[in-house]
Amino acid sequence: MAAEASLAARDQGKYWEMHDLLLSRSPKLDRASLIAYAGELGLDVKKFTASIDGGDHAKEIDGDLKLAETIDLFNTPTFYVNGQQVIGERPFEYFKKIIDEQLHQPGK
Repeated sequence: MAAEASLAARDQGKYWEMHDLLLSRSPKLDRASLIAYAGELGLDVKKFTASIDGGDHAKEIDGDLKLAETIDLFNTPTFYVNGQQVIGERPFEYFKKIIDEQLHQPGK
């Protein structure tokens, strides 16, 4: 439902604002809370509610889930550096090492 909420907010030009609220207010992501967040953001709450209740973005969300499965993406955060999967929070030095290795590979 949180994914539906973020996309319903996107429809009204407030994707990132909803994104930030969802992250800061997690795990309070029930229907009533999502509708309250829409009100806080000044969204058309009636339109927002109809969108999340109607599953207007279910096809897009299902597509994203299928894509995640095909690339073995089951954890957040997950990063890809030139196709190399990096799971979990890592310090800058960890990413720097991977990037430097990738840059120095022959043919890259």
